This record gives sequence, C-alpha cells and structure tokens, in this order.
Amino acid sequence: MQINVEDVSSLTKKMIITLPETQVVQELESAYKKLNSEVSLKGFRKGKIPRQVLEKNYRPKVEYDVAEKLIQGTYFDALEKSKIDAVVHPDIREQKFAENGTFVYTAEVDVRPQFELTEYKGVEIEQAALEVTDEEIFQELEVLRKQMAPLQSVEGRAIEKGHLAVVDFQGYHNGNPIKQVIGENYSVDVGSGQNGNEFEEKLLGLKKGEETSQEIDFPANFANPILAGKKVEFKLNVKDVKERLLPALDDEFAKEVGEDFASLDALKAHIREKKLQAKKDAQRGDLTDKLMRVLIENHDFEIPPRLVAYEIEAMIKELESNLERQGMTLEAAGFNRDALVEQYKLAAQSRVKGDFLLKKIAEKEGLKLENEDIEKGFKRISEQYNMPVSEVKKYFSSRDDLLPFMAELLNEKILSFLLDAAKMKIVAAVA
Repeated sequence: MQINVEDVSSLTKKMIITLPETQVVQELESAYKKLNSEVSLKGFRKGKIPRQVLEKNYRPKVEYDVAEKLIQGTYFDALEKSKIDAVVHPDIREQKFAENGTFVYTAEVDVRPQFELTEYKGVEIEQAALEVTDEEIFQELEVLRKQMAPLQSVEGRAIEKGHLAVVDFQGYHNGNPIKQVIGENYSVDVGSGQNGNEFEEKLLGLKKGEETSQEIDFPANFANPILAGKKVEFKLNVKDVKERLLPALDDEFAKEVGEDFASLDALKAHIREKKLQAKKDAQRGDLTDKLMRVLIENHDFEIPPRLVAYEIEAMIKELESNLERQGMTLEAAGFNRDALVEQYKLAAQSRVKGDFLLKKIAEKEGLKLENEDIEKGFKRISEQYNMPVSEVKKYFSSRDDLLPFMAELLNEKILSFLLDAAKMKIVAAVA
C-alpha cells in the first residue's frame, strides 16, 4: 500500500491511497468466483460461466462491491501508518481501478486541532446563594392538597378558576381537523396554565352541557410544534365541571401524605430539604454551563468543519425522532432543514470545541473512566427509569450504545473535577 498525504487546510488532510495489483487482482478474482457460483445465465451451466461473460454483465456491480471492501479493509491501516489523528469519518472523494491493475482512492479527513491549554483550574464563577422561601413551601403544600382532594361535580354553576373542566375537543387549522389535536373526556385544570392560559381562560363562564368554538393564535415559539405559529379553532363540548374539596392544612393532613410525617412541621421540613436539593442540582448544571463558556472564551483555536456538520446533523436527527414520536415530520411541523442548520450552528461549534477542551484537560490531568464510574452511571439510570441495573446493562451491551455513554460519563467526571477546582463567588440569593 502506497500513501501520499496532502494538506487541504490546517485541519483537513487528503490521503491518496494506492493498493497494489496483487491485492486488487485477488479480491476481484474472489468476487467473480463467488458470483459464478450464485448467478445463472442462459446458455451456461451454473459455476461454468467464463470470466469475460461475467465481466460484460456484472462488472460495475462487482467493482463497486470490491471497491467498498478494499476501502473498508485498508482505510484504518492507512490512518495508522500515516500517523493521522482523524476525528470523524472520511469523505471518500475519488476511487478507481487503474489500467495498471492497482486501485486508487482519495480520503479527506479532519484531524484533531493542536492547541495549548491556558488557565482552566481555579476559574472564577458566580454562584448564587440558595434558599427555599416559606411561600415556596406553601405552594408545594397547596399542590399536595389538590392532589389529595376528592372531586365533586358542580351542578348549575359556571366554570371558575380552580375547577376541573371535563371536555371533548377537536382542533382545526384553516378549516381542516388536526388529527393530533383531539380529546375525549379530557380534564382541564382551569387556571393552572398547564394547557395554556388563553385556552383555559376561554372556558371560564361555560356550564356543563354547553358547546363553544374559540380561536387561539399560538406563538411561533410555542412548546408544541404541532400548534406553534398556527391559528387554531377549537370546538368544545363541556361534559362535566368538578370542584375539589380541599382538606385542612394540619397535622392529620401531613400524616395522610406519608407515614414518615408525624406533624405538619415535619412535612414542611421535608419539602424544604427536597426543594433545596432540587435547586442545587439545577444550579450545578448552570455552573457547568458558565464554566464551559469561560473555557471556550479563553481558548481560541480552529475546529474541524466536518465534525461541526456531523454534530448539527445529530441535533436535527434528535429533533426528527422527537417529532416522529408525535406522528410528525420536520416539514409538517413547519421546520426548514437549511434554517435548522444555521440555527444549530453556534451550539454545535460550542459542543465540538468544548469536547476537545475537556479531552485535552483529561489527558493533562490523567483523568480516566474507571469501572466504578460506569457502575455508578448504570445505577443512576436504573433509579431514574425504575428498572434493574441488569436491564440497563443489557441496553448498553452494544458497543455503539456503550461508547457514547462512556464519553458522557468521562465528560461529567472532568467537569466535576473542574467545578471542584473553581473559585466560587457567592452572589445574591435566588429564591
């Protein structure tokens, strides 16, 4: 194998790989021999078809298959011999069977950027002091009261805030029914905002048995892509109106919530601790984002364009998968692929650059993923999805699934190391 390497840019290399005639002839002969045993041609016995006849009828297919086999069988060896640190799959630009019997193909690859680390330990980050207010605890208690309250139908009275309206509905856009926007005996907690304030407010004043039609203009950034940016007409039939019989907020209520709570004060203490931990967990994600922004701003280096394109495509595929679960496509949800590429570009660049930074820091600090780290990752997923660890491990039995998971765990370990080493500047409390 002969390899010539050319610089396309500072981060892109072109390898021109020439495979010797002996290797090419061997693969072609093997392919034609296999083909001879599989195909039938009129006038010839199976397995006895002359080579020139096979070439006349099947040459393009045979050469295509052999070329694929030769490339797959030699590309990684060529990378190793050339000492090229490729970071993404190659772009095979040219391939041909030469007249002298050799096979030549060209592979363009993006390589790992070379840069020096600046300061990354002891980075100063603002950290908000956390507290849980009495009002937050009261709101949580109100949620519990609603969850535990029995319901009774309201007869002869109109819907008010705090009522549960049971409705049948169908959504229409431009006069046509939207198949994903339909519901029967659907409960709307009026005033909660769970179904959009405008939708809920237009139920106020209606009574059981009444039908109505209402139009709602949904903003372009509405969370549901099926409704986002559309004017939707809702035809509704109020099937029932219910109110909650809220229990008294006392020690007996606390005991009903759980056996561990002997008093209302004990329940309040539990809520305070739980909400504080939730704020700490959320804050850690915010601190991580701040840390990465500082690291990215402090390191100026080029990143491989193909890797950015690959990351953008992964983000678009994730969006497509989410839409498919709702029975939608990108086009049906009003998305334009070219616009998404531009929209995701900055985020993809940050991800790619951040990943290179974290890997460089891991190398310098000798941070590696241990078996204990992987086991903790499996346990976390098992708790999150309430499934046995053994089932989680089965899911990650494939190398294609396990490697991205391990990369994520390693990044978490590096970020934890950096956060522990960061200088936290405490600022005003966030309620």
